[in-house]
Amino acid sequence: MGNLDKLSKFISLVLRHQPDAAHITLDEHGWANVEELLTGINETGRKIDMETLEGIVATDNKQRYSFNQDKTLIRANQGHSIPVDVELKEQEPPEFLYHGTATRFLDSIMNEGLKPMSRLYVHLSKDIETALKVGKRHGEPVILKIHSGVMYKDGYKFYLSENGVWLTKKVDAKYFEAIRD
Repeated sequence: MGNLDKLSKFISLVLRHQPDAAHITLDEHGWANVEELLTGINETGRKIDMETLEGIVATDNKQRYSFNQDKTLIRANQGHSIPVDVELKEQEPPEFLYHGTATRFLDSIMNEGLKPMSRLYVHLSKDIETALKVGKRHGEPVILKIHSGVMYKDGYKFYLSENGVWLTKKVDAKYFEAIRD
């Protein structure tokens, strides 16, 4: 794993889960002061400057982070385990969304539905390919086809994050089925 990958993973940890790992705080919307973040990361023995941070934000293939207009603030777009309001806008989802998971979790999911676990929301993908990549990270993958259009009509709220991940609080088992790729 390259140094930039390690830095990106540490930034993800700080901005989504443990801001105190870099001795910073996040505001109620998940924003961190960029100068404080850079100082905090450097104080942990890692080396980063603004140019490196901008490169990580620009090249992150999952588009995990956003700067504000003048790049004085930064935040993770979603995936938080700490309570922040990333000011998501409610949107009507497409008819179907997908969730990738590991086969070892399937029995539990079929019984209890999809829950956010350590996160604030359940993460859903607009396509099977993305869901499959997510599922493979957790083991032998299985894809769940979510009847998001029906859920929305039934009153469930959906949000689209800055990086194209669909979010909802939970998915009851009656709204999905497992599909094989």
